[in-house]
Amino acid sequence: MGEQAVTGPDATPTTQTGTEPAGPASAGMTADGRQPEPADVSGAGMAADAVPGAPAGGAPGGPAERTTDITPGPGGVMTDEVGVVTGELTLRTEHADGRVTLRVQYKDADEWYAVTGGSAPLADPAALDAVHTIAVGLLDRPEG
Repeated sequence: MGEQAVTGPDATPTTQTGTEPAGPASAGMTADGRQPEPADVSGAGMAADAVPGAPAGGAPGGPAERTTDITPGPGGVMTDEVGVVTGELTLRTEHADGRVTLRVQYKDADEWYAVTGGSAPLADPAALDAVHTIAVGLLDRPEG
C-alpha cells in the first residue's frame, strides 16, 4: 500500500508507490508543504556549545579543564602524592599537550593531587567533556 502526499493547501492527495526518487519533497513534512530554507548553524550540537562559560578546548595544544565537586565512596580516591583522600573533594579533568590528567583536591583547598592511573593520551580536546563525565560517574559515590 502506498503513502499519500499533499504538496499544497489546495492539492489533491496522490498515491506514492515508493518508486519515486528520494529528494527534498519526500524528505519530511512541513505545515504548509514548502521545504524550509537551509540555515547556517555553525557549531550547533557541539559538546563545547553545551557548556556555558567553559573554554572550547582552549588554545591548540594549550590547557583546558573541567571541575566538579564529588564525594567518593568509602575507599576514597588514590593519589600519587598523598595516597588515599576521602570526604568532599573537587575533581579536575585537565587536557594539555595531547594528554588528559585527573586531579583531586579537598573541597576549597589549594593543593591538587594527581589521581593514580588518571593520565592518558587524548589527541582530541573535544573529548574532554566526555572523559570528565565518565570520571565523575566513576568517582562520585555519595551514597557509598
